Amino acid sequence: MNLLDPQIPEPDNSATDPDWWRGAVIYQIYPRSYQDSNGDGVGDLAGIIHRLPHIASLGVDAVWISPFMKSPMLDFGYDVSDYRDVDPMFGTLGDFDALIERAHELGLKVLIDLVISHSSEDHPWFKESRASADNAKSDWYVWADAKPDGSPPNNWLSIFGGSAWEWDGERMQYYLHNFLTSQPDLNLHNMDVQDELLDITRFWLERGVDGFRLDTINFYFHDKQLRDNPALLPEERNDKTAPAVNPYNWQNHLYSKNQPENLEFLKRFRAVLDEFPGSTAVGEVGEAQRGMEIQAAYTSDGDKVHMTYGFDFLANQPLSGTHVAQVLNDYEDGIGDGWACWAFSNHDVVRHPSRWHMDEAGLRLAAALLLSLRGSVCLYQGEELGLPEAYVAFEDLQDPYGIRFWPKFKGRDGCRTPMVWNRDNHNGGFTEGKPWLPVAMEHVNRAVSVQDDDADSTLGFYRAMIAFRAKHPAFAKGTLTVHSATPETLVITRAHDGETLVCAFNFGGEETSVELPDGDWTRAADAPFDTTEQGQTVTLAPHGAYFGVLNG
Repeated sequence: MNLLDPQIPEPDNSATDPDWWRGAVIYQIYPRSYQDSNGDGVGDLAGIIHRLPHIASLGVDAVWISPFMKSPMLDFGYDVSDYRDVDPMFGTLGDFDALIERAHELGLKVLIDLVISHSSEDHPWFKESRASADNAKSDWYVWADAKPDGSPPNNWLSIFGGSAWEWDGERMQYYLHNFLTSQPDLNLHNMDVQDELLDITRFWLERGVDGFRLDTINFYFHDKQLRDNPALLPEERNDKTAPAVNPYNWQNHLYSKNQPENLEFLKRFRAVLDEFPGSTAVGEVGEAQRGMEIQAAYTSDGDKVHMTYGFDFLANQPLSGTHVAQVLNDYEDGIGDGWACWAFSNHDVVRHPSRWHMDEAGLRLAAALLLSLRGSVCLYQGEELGLPEAYVAFEDLQDPYGIRFWPKFKGRDGCRTPMVWNRDNHNGGFTEGKPWLPVAMEHVNRAVSVQDDDADSTLGFYRAMIAFRAKHPAFAKGTLTVHSATPETLVITRAHDGETLVCAFNFGGEETSVELPDGDWTRAADAPFDTTEQGQTVTLAPHGAYFGVLNG
């Protein structure tokens, strides 16, 4: 296999399975950092088109492209100023249409990021809304009067630090922003806002997208009464959705998000998706206290979003048998007829090889676990290369989050540095110009060109593990049962339509043995680990795994 002629699995051109998303493996692209085609140092849609064969060669089902819509880029595309156009930095609508066409030729579905909890302050809607309290869009955002002493309407906090309220001297009111002050929250209590957002959703579906990743899906609505959030006791706090240095973690966000009105809106949203058979949506649930409850509600009954992902495995707590078992059991007990989407890394968190201090064997074990879970899977660009978190010097930081909380929290730039394609090429093959973030020198020796022809590389392992998952429907569609768990080990089974698989994992650094569930097990011939059973016992190497098939 090589970069110019990768071996791409033959696409399935049969009629689309409307349930293709259930158990799908989705590859996340951060477009600023994937491939620059014009030398300006920023990745673009034409660059993504050029690299789609690499993604197809992994055997994944779909790509998720982080925001590329028109934006002032104060939060790198998560502050949209035009929902129906591509930012010139990334190309044109014509480039996007070409991307859709090429992806579909390669058998890849395309999901795009849809950011509708807030817009940019540069959006014409907000400019009109802030002009007066009685214009046509005056209620399209969340406005409130100051308290008698001039302070904000309540105690709600922003994820990016400080109050979630910003004073606007033009309108003489505060507006709500759960994120940057330049990202005012849309008021989805207003049905005109909902209608417009649903029309935008239809616009992209008509252009051929197969679905959406919905940013901050549980932030869509706020409490109309603007009640204060209660405090959390120190022992109740965690850092699942914000870094530990951020006092956002000190509140129980009962009123600033997670509102019941969201369920009816999501039903309206799903009705639009259902106009386009085979389309899907995965919602990001940022919630540290009631994440499972919200994910179950948002994916229940087949009339809201298809799947959600939370932060259970995006937080700092390292993998262990007992931790993974608790998360899986909680999901099995709580998700009902809903569906989860799992990820270990993305564009907002420290890459998991660094977050969990993993060696090469640990990287492979993590990939094997992730691709064995019940649910769909998101892989983040460079994860297939085993990229660690990059070091970014303070003077090179771009992320306002990191700049705000430096040095205790260094922000998100370390997971957003450019993809490395060629070890011997300028800037790792990402750009011929000056990259918007430095190419990490610690990444260059893991470039695609180094690993592409090596079946024993991390890249080779990901391809093998994804192919193994695809060959066994029990992984995509089957039930999951936790059979045993210790801090070092985990044994689960996956079962579907007459096939039962057993998966055993050793999270420890020492060789250990585990007992398999009752049954006649034989090592799966196509498993990417060569561990074999001795009767009902399997001896696992440090960070090793076993995959067996039930006979009879």
